[in-house]
Amino acid sequence: MTIYDIFNGDADGICALHQLRLAHPANSVLITGVKRDISLLAQVQAEVGDQITVLDIAMSKNRDALLLALDRGAQVRYFDHHVPGDIPAHPQLTTFIDTCPNTCTSLLVNNHLNGQFLIWAVVAAFGDNMHESAIHTSKTLQLTSTQLDELKELGECINYNAYGESLQDLYFHPAELYQVIHHHRDPFTFIHEEPAFETLKNGYTEDISLAQKLKPEMESTTGAIYLLPDAPWSRRISGVFGNLLATAFPLKAHAILTKRTNGGFVVSVRAPLATKSGADKVCEQFETGGGRKGAAGINCLPEDQFGRFNQIFNTTFDHNE
Repeated sequence: MTIYDIFNGDADGICALHQLRLAHPANSVLITGVKRDISLLAQVQAEVGDQITVLDIAMSKNRDALLLALDRGAQVRYFDHHVPGDIPAHPQLTTFIDTCPNTCTSLLVNNHLNGQFLIWAVVAAFGDNMHESAIHTSKTLQLTSTQLDELKELGECINYNAYGESLQDLYFHPAELYQVIHHHRDPFTFIHEEPAFETLKNGYTEDISLAQKLKPEMESTTGAIYLLPDAPWSRRISGVFGNLLATAFPLKAHAILTKRTNGGFVVSVRAPLATKSGADKVCEQFETGGGRKGAAGINCLPEDQFGRFNQIFNTTFDHNE
């Protein structure tokens, strides 16, 4: 019998698994990757009795592999907040899925664990740009404003590490970063004692300063589109830059298009925080697109479809106004 932990490489996926394994330690096989590498369940060759936990990756992108694992006799727990598509009814499958725009996978895990490691769910919510949910959830912890700011920075830095075209763009492989984090029950010891945090913090500061010098390619009263160059720093900062813009301009939608090495763009879309709606509608109209209402993406947008993307983006968020 093998235990598999399959998780998104961003703050939400890492913090969700961290909570679960603090509560229920296990010697598991870790399967993860860059944030957009979500077809992860296919990497498992499941056998009878295997235990598989899936965290923060859309079931809609893993349904065939999920059905295969279940048919082979594996037990699967599935925690997620993305649109799942049809959820199979199977005695070996247990699901914890909620697509509410104010929740994330780590908050679902926190509910499952009855708040045992709530502080890590707060870190994840900050990393997923759910500041209101993070602050609301943290109230029982009675944290100072300085501590909340530190948790916010930690969540953003963990999330920042997940973005890249390949693992070579990242400072740490997400599985490696999870293993370092997992030595810390208290996030403040990670913040104040762990060299990995300083590495991420310094990288984030350098990369975001470059992004903030850019002007939007298109801007209206309801949205803005930014084009980032083909460079490791822009691939690392793309999602976090979108979150930063969304927070700074909560009434506007934002799209960050980053040029890919092999042509086309990687796209991150953020709906206005005031509505948290529409990002999935934009991205699902493209072959490699998907996500949730508040934040979604396209893995590869061909350059000749930029005009179509621009039109759909504007139409969607003008309508949402």
